[in-house]
Amino acid sequence: MYDKLAGLDERYRELEAMMADVEVVNDYERYQKIAMEHSDLEETALAYRAYVNIKSALEDAKEMLFDKLDDDMRDLVKEEVKDKEEELAEIEETLRVLLIPKDPNDDKNVIIEIRGGAGGDEAALFAGVLYRQYLRYAERRGWKTEVLNTNEIGIGGYKEVIFMIKGKGAYSRLKYESGVHRVQRIPETESSGRIHTSTATVAVLPEVDDVEVEINPQDVRTDVFRSSGHGGQSVNTTDSAVRLTHIPTGIVVSCQDEKSQLKNKDKAMKILKSRLYDLMRAEQDKELADEKSAQVGTGDRSERIRTYNYPQGRISDHRINLTLYKLSQFVDGDLDEMIDALITEDQAKKMAQ
Repeated sequence: MYDKLAGLDERYRELEAMMADVEVVNDYERYQKIAMEHSDLEETALAYRAYVNIKSALEDAKEMLFDKLDDDMRDLVKEEVKDKEEELAEIEETLRVLLIPKDPNDDKNVIIEIRGGAGGDEAALFAGVLYRQYLRYAERRGWKTEVLNTNEIGIGGYKEVIFMIKGKGAYSRLKYESGVHRVQRIPETESSGRIHTSTATVAVLPEVDDVEVEINPQDVRTDVFRSSGHGGQSVNTTDSAVRLTHIPTGIVVSCQDEKSQLKNKDKAMKILKSRLYDLMRAEQDKELADEKSAQVGTGDRSERIRTYNYPQGRISDHRINLTLYKLSQFVDGDLDEMIDALITEDQAKKMAQ
């Protein structure tokens, strides 16, 4: 492990020198590529240097114990040894985590698709709760959001809502949200006060570049139609809504939120590319079954991952057996405690493997 870290630190120093080279600075594309690699290695290189310094200080302190020291000085040196050993253990753990292979999608923007599942109108209302939950979380982290497509039911709920969250590291934190979310609560329309159980599915897809997914225009059928809101109410009088059908896979994407047909088509194409990329990754995961088993539920849409219990004010994540009694804060976007626990568990599994 330490040979690898030393090699990474050496590469970091090389990149630093290259970034100071006038020839490189004047070549914008080359400089950007080098700067990106330098940025990726920075945290690991600096942590390794801290490890080297702490280890050296620990060895010096241990050597002092062989010298002739009075009792007070010996006690001070022993305390120093103890402190440095604790620091060394902490930095070693940090380095192990930093050496876990990074998901290449972690820094990407995400496309989130939420659909009401079992439970009729109550499921659609819960989909609306989840939608607002993620919007608030994005707001807390300073990320931007963009609606791609909605299908409302008219009482504050959604049969389907698709939106994008733009921000560094968005996928790294939100990828654990894919799966079935279950809610247990008394609907406002329920006169007898019985608790109902409903579900909504969440799919988190990384935004992909054109380079990553190439689509043959002949493989996509484009249909245009008139946009309509909930209850069949006409939104506009032009055929601005767009439906894209990817013929080889049968994937269908519709967008109607924009008044411009061109904008709707552009948004639909973004969603289509992300779904095709997700399909491609799913096929790769089947081939790498061992690797997939070392992940904390980041892909299976049929997996029930979380329960939101309103009467008890709790959220339970079934993958890591974590229950938090802070439901109102959670649905208001306070997700970090849960997400941090999921990341920690995922890292532990990958390190163990």
